[in-house]
Amino acid sequence: MLRTTIPVEHYLQGLWRNELGSSMTLLALNTTGTFLGFYHTAVTAANKQILLSPLQGAQQHPSAKRHPIFAFTVQWQFSDSTTALVGQCFVDHSGKETLETTWLLREEVTSHRDTWKATR
Repeated sequence: MLRTTIPVEHYLQGLWRNELGSSMTLLALNTTGTFLGFYHTAVTAANKQILLSPLQGAQQHPSAKRHPIFAFTVQWQFSDSTTALVGQCFVDHSGKETLETTWLLREEVTSHRDTWKATR
């Protein structure tokens, strides 16, 4: 779950942080609902220095609903893996926004035989 630390309109744009200390910056949506950004994770299973990683995604048209749905992928710059996330932005009565997400991480394995352990 990602929570914003600054108030922003419910168009996902801005800086978001989660309870583990990870953060992401989502840049402005274009007219088709796609966006770019960067993710900095605070946790990893890789034994490498954590690097800022690019993300790209799409949001349901912003005017369509008050609690928009979205999806994006993160191309990790420090490991042989990619994460796909889907979620929804909820706005409470005071205007606080919370992103609820579900994710899947896929890492490279050396053979088809090992594919069972490649996705978490």
